[in-house]
Amino acid sequence: MKNKNNQPNKLVIFQSKKIRRIWHANEWYYSVVDICGALTDSRNPRDYWYKMKIRVKDEDGFEPSTVCRQLKMTSPDGKMRTTDSANTESIFRLIQSIPSPKAEPFKRWLAKVGYERIEEIENPELAQERMKEIYEKKGYPKDWIDKRLRGIAIRQNLTDEWKERGIKEQRDFAILTAEISKATFGMTPGEYKKHKNLPEKSKANLRDHMDDLELIFTMLGERVTTEISKNEQPDTFPENKNVAKRGGKVAGNARKETEKELGRTVVSKNNYLDKDNVPELEE
Repeated sequence: MKNKNNQPNKLVIFQSKKIRRIWHANEWYYSVVDICGALTDSRNPRDYWYKMKIRVKDEDGFEPSTVCRQLKMTSPDGKMRTTDSANTESIFRLIQSIPSPKAEPFKRWLAKVGYERIEEIENPELAQERMKEIYEKKGYPKDWIDKRLRGIAIRQNLTDEWKERGIKEQRDFAILTAEISKATFGMTPGEYKKHKNLPEKSKANLRDHMDDLELIFTMLGERVTTEISKNEQPDTFPENKNVAKRGGKVAGNARKETEKELGRTVVSKNNYLDKDNVPELEE
């Protein structure tokens, strides 16, 4: 499971406070506003950060914005918006200016989070083991977890292949994924979420709400798409789109044959909303 610059941002938790972060330029960048909220319990962290920049500049002659970058992260309304973000080194510098008894434990937490990421880069199996442990604590069965993690690897292979073929925009990744899903299940991921009654603005990963067979056919469609792409090496978006449809069709045909044998649909309305805070995986 690799982090790329264009992958969705993730949440980490410090003392029940959610802090957004994104892997950018080979390191984690954290939302400064979220950190202000976690350390100060301010009702308006954005306003606190605004006033803090003025205060620090007046008192120390240091301009906090100079150590920040404007990066896009998911805002509370679910939209991607730019926000002041800083890497670990800069965050350590900024929290020196936040009078809070939580500063020291936050430093230790931040160092631990960063170190775990370095460990995972050097040994990717650690990331899978940590995610496996989270799923186990949520009550998912072992055989489901094994399929879910295998599906992540297959998905990563597919996105790497698409990047080799010149696909770079998140919108294009989403379109190609939708083509595979439509050919496999007869629904786009968005339609599939509605089918499973997942909240419209939910950040829940659809695959975390699939059962074994749904995961298997998802993997089949993506794996076949990867193999076709490697063989044909499409170099235009329409060609990649055609390959995605064909890969999904293979899985779709297999799904239909399975449904005939089982006498029931594979596409389930079941979800795992009863499992609180289902973790989001990077894919």
